[in-house]
Amino acid sequence: MKMTVSQAMVECLKAEEIKVVYGYPGAAICPFYDALLDADKDIKHVLVRHEANGGHAASGYARISGKPAVCIATSGPGAVNLITAIATAYADSIPIVCITGQVNTDQIGSDVFQEADVTGAAEPFVKHSYLLKNPDDVGRVFKEAFYIAGTGRPGPVLIDVPMDVQKMMVDFKYPKKCEIRSYKPTGKGNALQVKRVTEALRTAEKPLICIGGGVFASNAQNEVVELSKKLNIPVITTMMGISVFADEDPLYVGMIGTHGTKLANYAVNACDTLFLVGARVGDRAVKTPLELEKDTKILHIDIDPAEIGKNIGADLPLVGDAKMVLRQMLDYLEKHPEGNADHTEWLEHIDEKRVPAEFVKPVKGTVNPKEFLQRLSERMPADVNICADVGQNQIWTSRYQFKKGGRFLTSGGMGTMGYSLPCAIGAKMADESRITVAVCGDGGFQMNMMELATAVQYGVDVKVVVFKNTRLGMVRELQTKGYNDRQMAVFLDGSPDFVKLAEAYGIPAIRVTDKKSEEKAIEKLATEKGMLVCEVVVDKDFPTL
Repeated sequence: MKMTVSQAMVECLKAEEIKVVYGYPGAAICPFYDALLDADKDIKHVLVRHEANGGHAASGYARISGKPAVCIATSGPGAVNLITAIATAYADSIPIVCITGQVNTDQIGSDVFQEADVTGAAEPFVKHSYLLKNPDDVGRVFKEAFYIAGTGRPGPVLIDVPMDVQKMMVDFKYPKKCEIRSYKPTGKGNALQVKRVTEALRTAEKPLICIGGGVFASNAQNEVVELSKKLNIPVITTMMGISVFADEDPLYVGMIGTHGTKLANYAVNACDTLFLVGARVGDRAVKTPLELEKDTKILHIDIDPAEIGKNIGADLPLVGDAKMVLRQMLDYLEKHPEGNADHTEWLEHIDEKRVPAEFVKPVKGTVNPKEFLQRLSERMPADVNICADVGQNQIWTSRYQFKKGGRFLTSGGMGTMGYSLPCAIGAKMADESRITVAVCGDGGFQMNMMELATAVQYGVDVKVVVFKNTRLGMVRELQTKGYNDRQMAVFLDGSPDFVKLAEAYGIPAIRVTDKKSEEKAIEKLATEKGMLVCEVVVDKDFPTL
């Protein structure tokens, strides 16, 4: 069927069942936007206020929908602004397809107005990128892009399209299948290795399962919960694995790492067998992997073979999709029910070391952020989406008590400030039935607060909690502890009144300074429809842990 490349690009999105895209237009992408206008009944375009936030919103949408999501930017600064979101998605293995406009083909390399080599600049942060010069390739390129983004270890794919190519005519037909000779992601695990890993886990005296973001990427939450319960094995998570288990589950021990719980860090050092499922085991999770390797048998499942052994050696590696491999392990246990070790004594030993949370009494005129989040979790429905930003607020929010069905979203690998609000917008649009809360610090919020306008414009009912301590809290704490309290460039003087700011956007707002206002705010967050901005005043020296 004859049409322009821009129209063909729209047809590609329709074929991939894309219902919403996030973007910011400019001259070099205008032909595509013109074609999108004719498809507004099928594809909703959301105008963000900054290109990076379009990528973060697509990230939130992809994480809740479980499918690749789309963001769009123009050439030059538009495309370059998007790189932060691309790198953020890459670090956490989030499937997004990024479409950027480019200057005319004959101008590439001439340093013309708003030209940037975005495919080159983004190369370290994409699974793959395309510079689409041949109009006949449009169907193949889009089919491959969505396939690559959403299969194997998920991640961002970039499609850069020159403006003149967007205007060319093409006899368009969208491919039904995708065959890439050099890209064959692993699915099922090796049967012999599955047996070895399963036997090592079931016969261990003090086994421990550590789950990361790869469990969400492969939609393996039910399988890993079933395995742990079947073998009666305790579970820890990295930050990206939070909310796979309900916090009240007796098998859940907590988050591991620098900012993790004492109990989880104790368990990882006390276990004799550590089973890593979709976890990279980065420096925030395990500071001294070589020490852990000496006394602990390491079993490691990951779909990306490059991750196995990269940060910690594996005695038994197993390459494959977590969902498929865990299902293989469960099937093996069904066929061979005898031989499970009794882990009761090990679980009792861990339970003896559980200590109830104690909250420090806050300074007058402020509240304890950890206590605020725990009380919020008690009042919220089980299936809430909590989107944390980066800094102290991220660590406080990681202690939120998730119930079965809740979801924790954050930038774990890249640690991108300003992620939470646009992520929450995307997450809420992916599933409007869930209450979705963006949790920010007053530093991170000022990197993304312009997206309040996006939420208002498109009627996206997100709740926003801003912890206000007038500091870049985590950096301030680092300077206090590591640099003799020589505080530099961490003071957020000049910040706006966030309640008045919200009201300027027409959004209801409330300030929390004590128990009474805390109770009122939590009730509003949990029960009232529509947007709400909640400013929570925290002492400037309140610690991360």
